[in-house]
Amino acid sequence: MQRINWMIQLFLKEPLWFKLLICLTLLASIVFSSSYFSNSPFYQGISKLAAAIFFCAYGFKFRMNRLISILFFAVAAICIFLAILALFLG
Repeated sequence: MQRINWMIQLFLKEPLWFKLLICLTLLASIVFSSSYFSNSPFYQGISKLAAAIFFCAYGFKFRMNRLISILFFAVAAICIFLAILALFLG
């Protein structure tokens, strides 16, 4: 519980543009990956691109911890690859 409170406090100290970016990309990723949009590969691709932006933002934020940053960038690369597959081959 203490770690969750620390993460919340860390998030609240961020600038407004970062909070908006994180919240909007997380919301877009959740909404466009829902079952309502599951029939369209375009929306699935948009969802994965939003997730990639989310993970890249946190990858840049955690640059001081190289391992965590590399993990976030690796997940973002996977999301971009899946988005390309969904957008162009779906």
